[in-house]
Amino acid sequence: MGEVDHVIAQRLTSSVPLVAQISQYIIAAGGKRLRPALLLLICGALGYRGNHRFSLAAVVELIHTATLLHDDVVDASTLRRGRATANQTFGNPASVLVGDFLHTRSFQMMVEAGNMRIMEVLSEATNVIAEGEVLQLMNMHDASLDEAGYLQVIRSKTAKLFEASARLGAILAESPPQIEEACATYGQALGTAFQIIDDVLDYDGNTAEMGKNLGDDLREGKSTLPLIVAMQRGNAEQAAIVRHAIEEGSTDRLDDVVAIVRNTGALEAARMAAFAEARRAMTAAEQLPASNYATSLLQLAAQLLERRA
Repeated sequence: MGEVDHVIAQRLTSSVPLVAQISQYIIAAGGKRLRPALLLLICGALGYRGNHRFSLAAVVELIHTATLLHDDVVDASTLRRGRATANQTFGNPASVLVGDFLHTRSFQMMVEAGNMRIMEVLSEATNVIAEGEVLQLMNMHDASLDEAGYLQVIRSKTAKLFEASARLGAILAESPPQIEEACATYGQALGTAFQIIDDVLDYDGNTAEMGKNLGDDLREGKSTLPLIVAMQRGNAEQAAIVRHAIEEGSTDRLDDVVAIVRNTGALEAARMAAFAEARRAMTAAEQLPASNYATSLLQLAAQLLERRA
């Protein structure tokens, strides 16, 4: 990961000072670096040791960072990773344009790998992510969204880059098709579990641990799995309270909504859905050759369920 950070620092240079300033601001905020770590772990598990693993791990992190910049503008977010978002600090226009810069820089870097298959995977992934963003926008304030619709959004918006990161590791290692698909399945399942837990924490975490404001999803009118289950399991009055909060994007009764989500067992149900995805990821990882890297992939899936931030 040190090598990946070095590549990122090298490639974020720009003759336009504000581009470099905002890029460094968002990268310096840290983060879990799960997507590049996933690519590196897959490469390790499959025996690839070439330098392209560092540049492509940097590419997926830059793509992810670009989506964060755009997301925070769309969602009017003010806090991420415990500090002010880039749009809060530098304004919406600058954040959007620098997000575009990160996307285009990542495409410059992926071309340097000289592998058409890699470009196909990453270009398709960025396209699906954009579709997922639009789909989520269309679903805002829609309290009728069901679990299938919810999963469609998060598998496009979040899990797709996890899937692409894992697939790239297999491509670099020139793995056979069945191993490549196992890696892609691992990434998709891991990304899905990650997002479900993220949505759980919006009603079962705290601002200090998470680095973002509790109730942000509700404020944005997002119908996430905990809310979907709460409306299904709650009585008519409880369902009406949650439905109204989603449709109005209101946190006036956030305490009531949190209580309903917890009392209906919606958090436990959502965690079980995440557990099923984590188990799917582990089953896929078991197809890889035994090694410390493969063990780490199994542990990553298991530990994901325990995250609090």
